[in-house]
Amino acid sequence: MEKLTAKLSESILDKLSMDFLRNQVLKNAYGNDDTVIAALDPRILLAWYLFFGLVPWFVSDIPFLLGCFLLVMATTLLAKVAGLVLFLFALGVFSQTGYLFIVTLLFGGDASAIAPLLVLTLKVATISLASVTVFSGLDPDKLSNGLMWYGCPERLSFSISYAYRMLPMLMEEFQNVLLSYRLRGNPPAYETFGGKVKYLIYQVKIIMQSFYPLMLNTAKRSRTTVEALELRGYRYAAVNKSVKKIKLAALKVTYNDGLFLAISFLVVAVAVLISTLL
Repeated sequence: MEKLTAKLSESILDKLSMDFLRNQVLKNAYGNDDTVIAALDPRILLAWYLFFGLVPWFVSDIPFLLGCFLLVMATTLLAKVAGLVLFLFALGVFSQTGYLFIVTLLFGGDASAIAPLLVLTLKVATISLASVTVFSGLDPDKLSNGLMWYGCPERLSFSISYAYRMLPMLMEEFQNVLLSYRLRGNPPAYETFGGKVKYLIYQVKIIMQSFYPLMLNTAKRSRTTVEALELRGYRYAAVNKSVKKIKLAALKVTYNDGLFLAISFLVVAVAVLISTLL
């Protein structure tokens, strides 16, 4: 039993390595270019997101919410979102709604609390998965162009695409800072189960201490990038209508976009019909 516990904890530590986290983040940001969702027009996806990001808050019918949830769950699978993002999604939904049911039972509640908690869970899950589909499954450049087409300020759309481009550098800088702390530290032995727990606490402590130098070094690199952009005339190009027109010329609504909207409308219509009949 002790050997099994040691092997299980060791496998968990291996999964939580820095390389694993970096690969998951980079895969989610740059590894979904060949998916069905990434090929859609960003303007269509943003309009679709506005519906599924707002309407569920004002509806309490379980059949309608369940239909919307199944639809956005299918789009999330089509977007091939990284497993780490899905794990954080599940953890976030349970931390917001799941614990309420447990607390209700502990303080004398009964099964009648399931229905309202199910409604709240479906609302949070639907909106969260819609956000994951659009902002994790869409190419950063296409996402920024879609926001620009809707009239968002150029600096906002550029900041989104630049943030995605900063991810590899951010992860590399974080790993360098983390390694520098490890070289100067003395980690506890992790041969036993208790040692593995202490080693995990030691890792978390080092990660927390690494954030300040990480932010400082990243800010220095960002300032260098911004200065280089200003020297190349970025401020003038950001407000020039001709440049904006050229940049948005690649946006085009295709047959797949219409099919995507038609399927979404059909699923929502069926969910509304079922809610009406019930």
